[in-house]
Amino acid sequence: MDTSLKRCSWCGTDPLYVKYHDEEWGKEVHDDKTLFEFLILESAQAGLSWITILRRREGYRKAFANFDVHKVAAFTDADVERLMQDEGIIRNRLKILAAINNAKLFIGIQEEFGSFDKYLYSFMPDGKPINSTTGITPASTPISDAISKDMKKRGFKFFGTTICYAHMQATGMVNDHVPDCAFK
Repeated sequence: MDTSLKRCSWCGTDPLYVKYHDEEWGKEVHDDKTLFEFLILESAQAGLSWITILRRREGYRKAFANFDVHKVAAFTDADVERLMQDEGIIRNRLKILAAINNAKLFIGIQEEFGSFDKYLYSFMPDGKPINSTTGITPASTPISDAISKDMKKRGFKFFGTTICYAHMQATGMVNDHVPDCAFK
């Protein structure tokens, strides 16, 4: 980790957080598997810190079939009980049930739009990501409001506007690195 490079202050000095900041946060993702991974992880984060989820990412990868949306959508009550015993994830029944529900809905969106990526970018101005130049990171925006409202209408759980905006940041739909960040 090069400490001489300017970074966004939120990542602090935790090596895992710094690696995530430097290599992933704000970088454009158009792969549905990765978008599904972040949907699961961001939903799990509700009410918790992101570092708590990042530290359990490998546990989530193992518990949720390497983020294979079709496998997760087919999880049964027995899988829910297995996950409730898995110390590698946040053992919250509502979040686990939401992940399975959201996987089924994710597949429906893929079928309707051709990909989850196309669905998300249908909300973006000109279908393009937004590169922030202000250095101000809001908790939500009118776009995250619209996406989360539509997803809620479709039945998604644990994906309100704040979590939606965090998902947008994580997957590069919006790049909120501060202007002088070396990783913008």
